[in-house]
Amino acid sequence: MEKTNVIAHFMGFPGKLKDKVMEIIKKTMKIGKDDPRKIWHAAKVGLALTLVSLFYYFRPLYDGFGQSAIWAVLTVVVVFEFTAGATLSKCLNRGFATLLAGALGVGAKYFADLFGKGEPIVLGFLVFTLGAVGTFTRFFPHMKRKYDYGILIFVLTFSLVTVSGYRVDEILELAHQRLTTILVGAATCMIISLVVCPVWAGEDLHKLVCGNLDKLASFLEGFGSEYFSFSEMDEESEKASIKDKGFLQAYKTVLNSKAIEESLANFAWWEPGHGSFRLRHPWKQYLKIGVLARECACHFQALTSYFNSNPQAPTEFHKRIEEACTRMSLESSKALKELASSIKTITQPSSSAAETHLQNSRIAIDDFKAILATTKTSLLSNKLDLLEIFPAITVASILIDVINCVDKISAAVEELSVKAHFKKVKNKESSPSPEKQPQQQLLHRGIVKPVVEDIEDGDSVVIEICGATMAAVAEVNSPGGKKGEAQKECV
Repeated sequence: MEKTNVIAHFMGFPGKLKDKVMEIIKKTMKIGKDDPRKIWHAAKVGLALTLVSLFYYFRPLYDGFGQSAIWAVLTVVVVFEFTAGATLSKCLNRGFATLLAGALGVGAKYFADLFGKGEPIVLGFLVFTLGAVGTFTRFFPHMKRKYDYGILIFVLTFSLVTVSGYRVDEILELAHQRLTTILVGAATCMIISLVVCPVWAGEDLHKLVCGNLDKLASFLEGFGSEYFSFSEMDEESEKASIKDKGFLQAYKTVLNSKAIEESLANFAWWEPGHGSFRLRHPWKQYLKIGVLARECACHFQALTSYFNSNPQAPTEFHKRIEEACTRMSLESSKALKELASSIKTITQPSSSAAETHLQNSRIAIDDFKAILATTKTSLLSNKLDLLEIFPAITVASILIDVINCVDKISAAVEELSVKAHFKKVKNKESSPSPEKQPQQQLLHRGIVKPVVEDIEDGDSVVIEICGATMAAVAEVNSPGGKKGEAQKECV
């Protein structure tokens, strides 16, 4: 029986191997299709390794550097990163750290020679001191963020030069060969990274922040209608709706983008000016926008919890606040889209467009507060169950917090546009003056409690506009000072 299983295993091995190879090929094609820059990066690393290998392939170069030529190959493997900023960061850190540590190592060697037989003790003390100080320096946040790799190479190079120099007489020649080959390898990486299809960390950070704002806008765009139709679904429809609506889950990537944003901002700091990004581009401002975007996404996480609750029949209060909450969600979504478009096109945000949407969302907040004020009376007179309306009130209050976050994001984007000198775009179509706007757009479409009052020597006029009732009192002189009857007009 066991023999049969072994034979069957070996017989099926070619088929399993073929399936595995096909799976690897599909994954490789998917990675290359998703980001073709990764294919170019692999080719650039291969090109850099080929160039520095000439130190071994050509005899004149090998005779000049000897076995130290291997340091050029090691440098390419270690410092060549995907983005140009990361490559420049590692190359410059490694170059300056190697130069400084090599000089100190040679100086430590000649200084220890003055003590004769006490040379090993002096060298050991120097290695301990600089190694401990260099390692402790890595705990400083600023040094950790920008110069961690350089400090690590400094400690490594100083220790290697100092320890190996104790048994080597020609320490100057050894240090010169290693330093030269390391600098050649670093220079090769920097030139290829900047010239051959460069991948800019700053550009990736720019697109990441813009994409995060788009994800937040997509969530808000569909939240209002989805939430108020959600309570009418059964449990199976509920699960299917959550699965189909990808915008309800896309915001989660914003919550996990902090490390990527900080890394890209750090690497972008090393990059030279390129494209629309100047040499001293305000990369820190992108981090500020990212913090506000994650704060907004945290509110979204609270909102999505209401999709996981058991569906309930919509109450009268739900129906009353549906329009206000939907407008809050939709208008703040439009404001975020305007801000994302401003960052994407590197133009100053249109104050009229973004501010208009934010103003509309604030009007919706006022409408909600008006509804809430009338609800207090219903709670006392009709003994309305507070537990029935509490979830809806919570959702509306979270939406108000979201609008406040969007307002902060708008201010941060405006600050970025000023610091980064974004292009100014003139509005082709100026907004119409209040005199030219239609009467329906000038009137507040909120819910106003109808009021009809009798006024002495005058008539009371009640006007009904677009389904909302609005009381307007006008004094009309009647003959003989008699009281007229109320008139009702519908516009």
